[in-house]
Amino acid sequence: MTQFVNAKEDLVKEAIDGLLACSGGALTRLDGYPHIKVVYRSDWSRDRVALISGGGSGHEPAHAGFVGPGMLTAAVCGEVFASPSVEAVLAGILAVTGEAGCLLIVKNYTGDRLNFGLAAERARALGRKVEMVVVDDDIALPDLPQPRGVAGTLFVHKIAGAMADAGKQLEDVAAAARRIIKNVASIGTSLDTCTVPGSPKENRIPTGKAELGLGIHGEPGVEQVDFSGAAEAMDLVLTKLRDHAPDGPCVALVNNLGSTTPLEMSVLCHRLAQAGIASHVIGPALMMTSLDMHGFSVSVLPTTQEDLDALAEPVPMAAWPGMQALVDVPVTALPDGLTPIEPIPSANAQTRNTIAQVADVLIAAESTLNELDAKSGDGDTGSTLATAARALKDRLDAMPLADLTQLFPALGNELSQTMGGSSGVILAIYFNAAGDACAGGAPVQKALAEGLKRVSDVGGAQVGDRTMIDALAPALEALSDGIDASATAARKGADNTAHIHRAKAGRAAYVPSENLKGHNDPGAEAVAMVFEGLAKAMKG
Repeated sequence: MTQFVNAKEDLVKEAIDGLLACSGGALTRLDGYPHIKVVYRSDWSRDRVALISGGGSGHEPAHAGFVGPGMLTAAVCGEVFASPSVEAVLAGILAVTGEAGCLLIVKNYTGDRLNFGLAAERARALGRKVEMVVVDDDIALPDLPQPRGVAGTLFVHKIAGAMADAGKQLEDVAAAARRIIKNVASIGTSLDTCTVPGSPKENRIPTGKAELGLGIHGEPGVEQVDFSGAAEAMDLVLTKLRDHAPDGPCVALVNNLGSTTPLEMSVLCHRLAQAGIASHVIGPALMMTSLDMHGFSVSVLPTTQEDLDALAEPVPMAAWPGMQALVDVPVTALPDGLTPIEPIPSANAQTRNTIAQVADVLIAAESTLNELDAKSGDGDTGSTLATAARALKDRLDAMPLADLTQLFPALGNELSQTMGGSSGVILAIYFNAAGDACAGGAPVQKALAEGLKRVSDVGGAQVGDRTMIDALAPALEALSDGIDASATAARKGADNTAHIHRAKAGRAAYVPSENLKGHNDPGAEAVAMVFEGLAKAMKG
């Protein structure tokens, strides 16, 4: 996999310097490259307890992204997925620890425990007051004698950070950290492994599967399960966590493991909110990642009011998303004049069958049209049409099927609500204009032609511009000769678009002509498929 990386051996150093360069002077590093990579607060005066965490890189924004007032004082960074050395940790301790002492917050991995632990011993020998806590929040492997430390570590950073910032003593800060560690639980799931720079990607998780409980270094999880959607994936995670979230205030930290899109994360949070497992949420956000892993983790912490206050305390670091109460989705009524007028239902078997056949054609063509649209757009034409078609089939009982003067505008209103992008608007204009013409006494063929004229007038597209009009215009013109003639004309018009290398309207107008050669316009192809489907159904 190609990545935005220069030399592998310079990756972490360059990333740290990039972070510091964009910090506005808030962060400083020790002059110890390449072996000592310590990031700390530029404003630190050693007058309070210092909080130091760190470990291997590749979990950004952890740990350096959480260095700042109210959280970490310093982060000690190793190479990707590799613990920093004893000397690096000791350098960090000596750089920021004053008379109040420091707390080392370590994730439960052998290398981190050994290097941070020995550095703590050496610092104590030099007269520094040092406490160390080890986070072991991962519940994926319940029989493991030493569970891993994962995203629940961030609860410790934030609550202990708020206490240290308030001037609490080291013993109190360490005791609170140990209490949090005892109560926090985390587990994650992913659709893919991560890509370690300079190493081949391990394709361990097959398509159609998700792995539950894999580690933040890409370690195999407890099991691979069938993946059937976001809701089931979140349910599986919450089932494992529910015993760790008793009644009462509970905070869920929803962590993006690296490459899960914000849209996906919000869908996952929708399911989390429905589950009622937590009263508050932190995220969703990139917090404790695993490079580019396509997954998420959830950490839960039953909290006291003091914990909630500490978690809610604002901090200036952009990486910390803050905490919010989970609420029922607020919904208000549409403004006056926007609530759609429900049509008066009426029955007509032939009209119903025709609409259902058109819908079935579009649903069946979803993948084909998406692949075609990927050549000239963003690959969603098939999904857009299929979604609207499914919604329309569900609404047939509410449609005025026996009265075309009502049916055409009802179709337009329905499609404008269920079909995204420009397609819904275009078809709403088309059917409303057809309805106006029909109400004025025009026969069906003329009414449909009037709809097409209105679309051309509003949208500006004409035959030859490489849009759906290239298939729809000849199909309507041939309709008087029968549906077979319309289907033939629509297919010819759609196929002609493959030879139009310069689109003059629609999204394809923004695509280089080389991308369009030999590919039918997806809108025109959809029109041709509809007419061909109708012709076939009428023969049957």
